[in-house]
Amino acid sequence: MPPIIRFDQVSVTAHEKVILSNVSFALFQGEKAALFGKSGSGKSSVLRTLLGLHPLQSGSVYFQEKPLTSVSIQTIRSCTAYIGQEPVLGAETVREALLLPFQFKVHRQYRPTDSQLIEVLQRLQLPPDILNQQSNRISGGEKQRIALARGLLLGKTLYLLDEVTSALDAQSKQAVFEVFSDPQLTVLSVAHDPEWLQHCGIIFELDAGRLTEMKRHGNT
Repeated sequence: MPPIIRFDQVSVTAHEKVILSNVSFALFQGEKAALFGKSGSGKSSVLRTLLGLHPLQSGSVYFQEKPLTSVSIQTIRSCTAYIGQEPVLGAETVREALLLPFQFKVHRQYRPTDSQLIEVLQRLQLPPDILNQQSNRISGGEKQRIALARGLLLGKTLYLLDEVTSALDAQSKQAVFEVFSDPQLTVLSVAHDPEWLQHCGIIFELDAGRLTEMKRHGNT
């Protein structure tokens, strides 16, 4: 089986500064990987490069073995959920935020019912009445889980996560771990949380834009 994501000697420059240097790795379907390293090491830059937000200086990025182009970037974005530390929900209430993508023609026929919304919220340790709350009144950890719920409702299979457990308590964190235990979901994350790292089967360690070490262990 070919990898879903492959970086081949990728170098990226931004503002005349090298932010990734000769980075190479592969990620296969169902794998859970974390990018680990100190601040400024290039972890988030890997995610942004995959999403086409940083032009390549050299090397190649492949998604499902197709090189990164303006067309393949759209394919990547269509099947990917990117969740940052402070997700922008883009709607006044949580219900509207969850239903926002289903206003578009491509998703309209898959619009979830309230019972489906409640089911996915409960999987993530969120109460049903959060649907009626204002998006700007909920916590950062709740926003992260709402963004994750939206990805699940859309059937996303690739998740790019930036410190997604940073604002979660132990119970909420465990719920997120259980969601991502699904072998159909592939995860590439930026993380420092030791518990999250333990749940990732692969750790890519970066330093000054270089991939310095790759560790594998049994938890996938």
